Amino acid sequence: MLNKTEKARAELQPGQRQLAQRERALLLMADGRKDDAQLFALFGGQGRELVASLLARGYLVDESPTPPAASPSPARQAPAVSADAFAGPRSMASARMFLFDLSERMFAPRDKLLAQHYRDALREARDLQGMLVVSRAMMADVERLAGSERADGISERLARLLPESALETP
Repeated sequence: MLNKTEKARAELQPGQRQLAQRERALLLMADGRKDDAQLFALFGGQGRELVASLLARGYLVDESPTPPAASPSPARQAPAVSADAFAGPRSMASARMFLFDLSERMFAPRDKLLAQHYRDALREARDLQGMLVVSRAMMADVERLAGSERADGISERLARLLPESALETP
């Protein structure tokens, strides 16, 4: 049975928002009484990856009794790929929504004016090049606020959402 940690409880408090909406929804449901399979089945089967990510990052704890010689199941190990894996088509719209979400999760809690600046800039970016200019500025601020490793990880996720044409070098 999966249960919330103190870190998860803190995340669920008003004004705290570091996780995506699906991760937060899963945390709300993890109460130590629901069967793991119920949580794994959430979000069209993406629940398993989300659980693995939340376990690895310390938001969930597995309180199921396990036999001493048993090795952990794959669902209890950190995922081989990011929990933000994207299976849909690459598109400017998907990338734009990712950037809007990033602005809300990364900047709004720290600097409301900066978050508003990026929301406005993303709304004004009418084409792919304009959106890429905004995304580069956002990555610079992510690096400033959270470090280069975090910025690199976010850049990689963004690259998986952008249309292939945006990734081609001239």
